[in-house]
Amino acid sequence: MKNIFLLYVPPNNMEALVHYQDTIINRVSQDRIFRFLNTDLKTKLTNVFGHKSIAVWGSRDSGANRSKFERMNQGDHLLVIEGDTIKLLGAIAAKTINPDLSRELWKNLRGENNEGWNLIYFIANPIEINLPFLEFKRLFNYALNFQLRGFTSISPDKLNEFYAQYDDLYSILLRIKMGETIIKKEQNFYEEAIEETNSLLKDQEDQQYNDHKEISDHLKMQWKIVQLGLKSGSKVWVPKNDQQKIVNEYSFNTFEKEFTSGIDMPAKYVENIDVVWKEEFRIDAAFEIENSTAIYSGLLRFSDLKIVAPNSNYPLIIVAPSSRRNQVAEQIRRPTFKKLDFKSKVRYLSYESLNEIYDFFDNSSSGLNIDVLTGKAELID
Repeated sequence: MKNIFLLYVPPNNMEALVHYQDTIINRVSQDRIFRFLNTDLKTKLTNVFGHKSIAVWGSRDSGANRSKFERMNQGDHLLVIEGDTIKLLGAIAAKTINPDLSRELWKNLRGENNEGWNLIYFIANPIEINLPFLEFKRLFNYALNFQLRGFTSISPDKLNEFYAQYDDLYSILLRIKMGETIIKKEQNFYEEAIEETNSLLKDQEDQQYNDHKEISDHLKMQWKIVQLGLKSGSKVWVPKNDQQKIVNEYSFNTFEKEFTSGIDMPAKYVENIDVVWKEEFRIDAAFEIENSTAIYSGLLRFSDLKIVAPNSNYPLIIVAPSSRRNQVAEQIRRPTFKKLDFKSKVRYLSYESLNEIYDFFDNSSSGLNIDVLTGKAELID
């Protein structure tokens, strides 16, 4: 269960607003940060951010702040509240108590003050959302006149109540911002869906697919999606069993050792999907490639994602030959997938369309992002 930390910034606190712009919005280069860090923390940050600049914030090292800081874990949510507005969402990537780094990043603008912001946390996936704080109060059943002060954490009772009903705060607040309906967990449906999933998986295990050409086509498509993801600036994950095949065929070996912790759901629901594009602690897109295997094998993995994280809004894409388009549509009508509304959530991208995108961006990555692929993919029923 992820902790949730709220950082309140009074609208008239110009010092905090200047620092917010300098080190969260503008971010900080790794060269500037890393000379104050030990090797283990440098490695952790590089695993999350690659070589990109990093959003950083810090709090005063008071007793009350220290107790909250010590409970802060990788992947926990952080919200920056300015006045009555949720200004920013993010996730905790790492933390450090570091007076030297504090002095490097933040100067006291109000005169000589030796007290720094030494409780420092690095923020993954920061996004400015500008959503009324009232929406957060409603989600967590706070009184409408509830007022924030300084650095706050949500109580365990409130967290338990929230996570008993919902999945991921980040996704939910984005849904509210976009005017979309938020979805509560359905425990009964979860149990029914898992039962059907187990039955379908047993059917799949009884089938054998040994056509070398089909397996080779699967690997080719997987490799093309990997390359497009890297060109778009995403990190790319493929299952460990497939990594060696790509190494052998394409001499590519820059894989993450583990599916990064802090992701918005347990990694076991993600790490066997054919290709995942991801950005720090968020998933950008998930792809399942279906050559000769039953189409529902990919849809089953997607169903696990939507059951454990019903408010997630990243694209789910089935990649298959155009000759299998009708089979994709037929499988989407299965009761389990119909209940999950896959006809409006899962897109189909043909091999032909993927090849067209791959060829177009063969010598350039300018303008390449996930929207290019979703634009070529289609919702089918």
